[in-house]
Amino acid sequence: MKKIAVAFLLLFSLYSCKESDKKEVKAETKKEISDLSIYNLPSKWTTQDGKDIELKSLRGNVLVMVMIYTSCKSACPRLVADMWDIESKLEKKTKQHVKLILISIDPNTDTPERLKSFAIENKMNQDPWIFLRSTEENTREFAAVLAVNYKKISPIDFSHSNIISVFNPEGELVFQQEGLGVNNEKTIEAINLEAGKI
Repeated sequence: MKKIAVAFLLLFSLYSCKESDKKEVKAETKKEISDLSIYNLPSKWTTQDGKDIELKSLRGNVLVMVMIYTSCKSACPRLVADMWDIESKLEKKTKQHVKLILISIDPNTDTPERLKSFAIENKMNQDPWIFLRSTEENTREFAAVLAVNYKKISPIDFSHSNIISVFNPEGELVFQQEGLGVNNEKTIEAINLEAGKI
């Protein structure tokens, strides 16, 4: 009888451990969004495919973001080239956990159709590339989060900061690359490091 009781207790404790492990996994999955996360922003965005999303739908990926406008003839083509350069240097296993996102600072001109056309012209109309646009208010709010300044200087031209930002899977800013055509080793390192944690 003692052996049966001991066996029952052992079996019960093993079952309890398994249930405890399941609860821990569920708790990790439902981790709260930190105060520093862009996933707290309630803004709605539209992709180049006309799909409406919230930033939190990108949670779980490393995000590499830059703000541009498609009619730009000076800095933006260089920023696009810098994003391509970053993409080309990522480790193969890293790429599956990364989204490369270009956000328009000119939502009046950069309709989803225009973003789609720009994506196709630049061979960026597939994963991991995403183009986003929103309202002027949402765009300004997001630019402030990234410390990107921009100003309309003519009906078709903007002056703007040249910053590429890296966010961890929880939407927290972990690195920024400032300038055009700069050495991106630290940017790549930050992306690979964060993607390696997924």
